[in-house]
Amino acid sequence: MAKNGWRSGRYARRCRAKPMHYRSILLVAALGFALVLQAADNPLSTELKQNYDQRKAALLAEADRMSDADYSFKATPEVGTFGSRVAHVADAHILICSAVKGETKKPDTAGKTSKADLVAALKASFDYCDGAYGSLTDAAATDTVKIFGQPQTKLSALWGNVAHDSEMYGYMAVYLRLKGLVPPSSERRPK
Repeated sequence: MAKNGWRSGRYARRCRAKPMHYRSILLVAALGFALVLQAADNPLSTELKQNYDQRKAALLAEADRMSDADYSFKATPEVGTFGSRVAHVADAHILICSAVKGETKKPDTAGKTSKADLVAALKASFDYCDGAYGSLTDAAATDTVKIFGQPQTKLSALWGNVAHDSEMYGYMAVYLRLKGLVPPSSERRPK
C-alpha cells in the first residue's frame, strides 16, 4: 500500500502492535481460566470446606472469649451452661464426622466442665473433623452414610454439621452478650 495510505504512519504501528497485545491478553485469560478449572474440580466440597473453616474459627474464638468462671453460666435456669454448649458442639462433631469417615468414635466430653478441658475437647473435635472435610471430593459427596440412624449423603451430613455449628454459635453469642462480651463475629474490623 502507498506510504501515505491508510496503513501507514501511527495507525499502521498500532495495527502491527495489536497481534502481540492480543496474544498477551489471550495468554493471561488462558492462565486465569486454568486456575478457575483447577478450583472447579471440586466446587461443592471446596465451598463446604470454606464454610466449615469460617464456623471453626468463630466457635473457637467464642469459646476462648468466655472466662473460665463463666463456663458454668446459664442464660436462664431452664437452659444448659455455656460449657455444656461447647461440649455439645464437640460431641456433635465427633458423632457426625466419625459417621462420614466410616468410623465409630464416641464423644468424650462427659464430666468435663472447665474451660481448659472443654476448649481442648472442642479443638480436638475440629481436628478430627478436619479429616472428614479435607478428604471429601465432589465424587464422594453423594456416598451415603447413616447420621443418627437416617441415611444421608456425606455432603448433606457435613453441611448439616456446619448449619449446627452456626446455630450453636448464635446460642452461645447470647451467653457472651449477657456477660457484657461482644461475640467475635460482631467485632468492629479495622478500616
